[in-house]
Amino acid sequence: MKFAVGQSFVALHTFLQGEFDEFARLSGDDNPIHVDTAFAARTRFGRTVAHGMLLYGALCGVLSRHFPGAVQLEQRFTFPAPTFADEEMTIQLTITELLPDNQLRLSTTIANPQGQLTCDGETVIRVPYSEIRNPKSEI
Repeated sequence: MKFAVGQSFVALHTFLQGEFDEFARLSGDDNPIHVDTAFAARTRFGRTVAHGMLLYGALCGVLSRHFPGAVQLEQRFTFPAPTFADEEMTIQLTITELLPDNQLRLSTTIANPQGQLTCDGETVIRVPYSEIRNPKSEI
């Protein structure tokens, strides 16, 4: 596959409370903001919110589907708004830079149905093939 700056990869996912609960069980992070609906209802969020690492796992899943065999070299992200259960989220990866040694820099975002980012970051990956199209070298 040939890659180019601006190329995007999108997936939709509706996180469920059961996923929050299962992630808490597996990770040991059973903070009530993620798993206790009565507790979460009394917080500023008003309901449970996803674990940050659950969101990272969703991003990794989209990366693996679209970049099989790639190695993730860097990842940074922030969580500017909460991700709630039962809302269809848009996970988007966009190539922002072609780097040497078969590396790509991508923006990694998750947005809620209103378009507000709930996860905003970027990653650098190394792909196992050299079909990266660099527009600067084609001039």
